[in-house]
Amino acid sequence: MNNVAIITARGGSKRIPRKNIRPFLGKPIIAYVIDAALQSGLFSEVMVSTDDSEIAEIARNYGASVPFLRTLETADDFATTAQVLTEVLTQYVQQNKQFSYACCLYPTAPFVTPDLLNRAFSTLIEKQFDTVYPVQQFSFPIQRAVLLRESKVQWFQPEHALTRSQDLEPVYHDAGQFYFFNVNAFQQNQRLITDNSGGIIIPEMAAHDIDTETDWQVAEFKYRLLHQ
Repeated sequence: MNNVAIITARGGSKRIPRKNIRPFLGKPIIAYVIDAALQSGLFSEVMVSTDDSEIAEIARNYGASVPFLRTLETADDFATTAQVLTEVLTQYVQQNKQFSYACCLYPTAPFVTPDLLNRAFSTLIEKQFDTVYPVQQFSFPIQRAVLLRESKVQWFQPEHALTRSQDLEPVYHDAGQFYFFNVNAFQQNQRLITDNSGGIIIPEMAAHDIDTETDWQVAEFKYRLLHQ
């Protein structure tokens, strides 16, 4: 298939040092994402976009390609994901390689599976979306959220103060794993999420955002439970 998997793995990480290659239950966390992309059968190329030589070496050891390193402009704290993807796709064009579809994967998403990637790609094609990405339902109705101002509680949406939870529309959030997208649409919009983006629902146990040491421990615990 004329698709590319782009795993964005910058070297710098302040909250969890060397986060993208830290061992997760015995192997670098980025290896799980590389494996899922390779095993999905969806990609003619699985590449890692990085500015870091150690990350590049580990990525190659697990079967990914690193055809070029990031520039200084996309390696700092302020570069957006869209800027990184644009740079990667531009560099491929300079090598006479063009792709119809691409998938931006985050390196700290070990719960991604080949089946999930295939579900997303099928939805992207069948619904003709610009982008498809996994979403999870909020565990508590956000319409019943409260604000805390000077220790005083206020309803965020007072009109739902007495609404039964089962009568509220389910609301979802980005699972923070990947974005499967139409390359032409992305190049026109210069952003991943558009008015024509779609989502696929995944359960609470199928993802975990990792920003702290506690997050890391919880993610490993959830992964063990899923793979018992």
